[in-house]
Amino acid sequence: MKPNDDNAKLPPEQRPFRVLIISGSQRRQYNCPGVDGKSRTLMLKMAEMLPQDWEIDYEDLGNVYSRAQIRSCNACVSTSMALCVWPCNCYEKGSLMEKDLMWEMDLYARLDMADAWAIIGPINWYSPSSNLKLMFDRLVCMNGGNPDESLIDHKDPEKAIALEKTALWNELSVNHLEGRTAGFFCYGDEGGDEMDEQGRPKVLKHKQYFTPEQEPFENERDAYAPLVWQCRYGGVEVPDQLWQHCTSGKGRKYSENQAEHMIAEQEFMQSFERWVGDFANFVNAKGKVSPGKYRAYGFKRKTNLWKEAKTGIRSWMLRFGITPENSSPEKQKELGLNQDVTLQPGKSEGEKLRK
Repeated sequence: MKPNDDNAKLPPEQRPFRVLIISGSQRRQYNCPGVDGKSRTLMLKMAEMLPQDWEIDYEDLGNVYSRAQIRSCNACVSTSMALCVWPCNCYEKGSLMEKDLMWEMDLYARLDMADAWAIIGPINWYSPSSNLKLMFDRLVCMNGGNPDESLIDHKDPEKAIALEKTALWNELSVNHLEGRTAGFFCYGDEGGDEMDEQGRPKVLKHKQYFTPEQEPFENERDAYAPLVWQCRYGGVEVPDQLWQHCTSGKGRKYSENQAEHMIAEQEFMQSFERWVGDFANFVNAKGKVSPGKYRAYGFKRKTNLWKEAKTGIRSWMLRFGITPENSSPEKQKELGLNQDVTLQPGKSEGEKLRK
C-alpha cells in the first residue's frame, strides 16, 4: 500500500510494516544521459513484489535538471561529535542558497519511519554511486549525533567540544536509527566490453600499470562495504544474505546493457527476486521496529535568529583573523598552520594563487 506518514505516530503494534526502497543510480531520462538507470526499474519491481499490506515508500536519487541534489557532508564530526546534529542542521528545507535533496525529500524522516531499507544501486569505479555515498555521508548524524542543537548555540564548535566532555553527552549520543534492517543489492557489468583476454582494458598503452590480479574486489559486493559497515556501526542490521551483488551485460557494450536488456537476463532477475524474497522474509520474521528517543519524523527545527547570527559573527571574525579564545583556529594560527585569513572565503585556492 502507499505510505501514510500519519501512521508513524502509532505504536508499532498498531501500524503496518513500512519499507523504504532507495534507487541509487544517478541516471534519469529527463536530462543527460536521457535514459533511466537500471536501479529505478528494480526499485519499482521490488515495490510490486513486497507484501501489499505493507507501506511501501520509495525514492530515486537520480539527477534531474534544476532539482535539489544531496549536498556534501561538512565533516562536523571531525571537529566534535557534538557538533554533528541529528537530523543534520548544516542545511535546511527550503533554502535558496543551499538547496538540499535530503531535506527537500524529507529523507531523514522517511528513513526514521521505515522498519527496513532496501538499497539498490550500481557499482561505479569500484564503489557506490556518488549520490548514494553522499546520502550515507550525510547520515553520519544517525551514528550518535547531537539531538539538541540549542546546547551548542546551533553550530558553535567550542561549545560542542565542551559538551562532548560532559556526562550529559553520554545520554544524548545514541544511535538514532538503531534496530532497523538494511538490505543492499548492487550490480555492475565488470567493464562492459572493455577488457582483453588477459583482464586488462583494451585501450591501455601502459599495460604494466594495470595488474589484473590486484584489481578490487574478490567479491564485487565489497564495493558497498563502506555503506554496509556504516549501518552496522550504528546498530542498523545488515544480514549477510541481504548484501548481494550480481553482474548484468558482461562483455557487452554499455549501450546494450540498459534496463530493457537487464530484465531479459534470466539469471540476473532470478538473483534479484531471491534477494527480494529473502528481504521480505527476514523483515517479516524480525517484526516492526520501535522508534528511537529522538526522532527525525515530526522534527521541526526551531528558529533562533540570535544563535544563527552568532555563527555568522564568528565567521566574519575569522575573516579578519580574530580567533575565539582557546579554539582550534587560534592554536593553528599560533603554529602557522592553514593560514587562510581572507575576506573572500568563497574564492578557490587556484584563484588566490593566480591573483
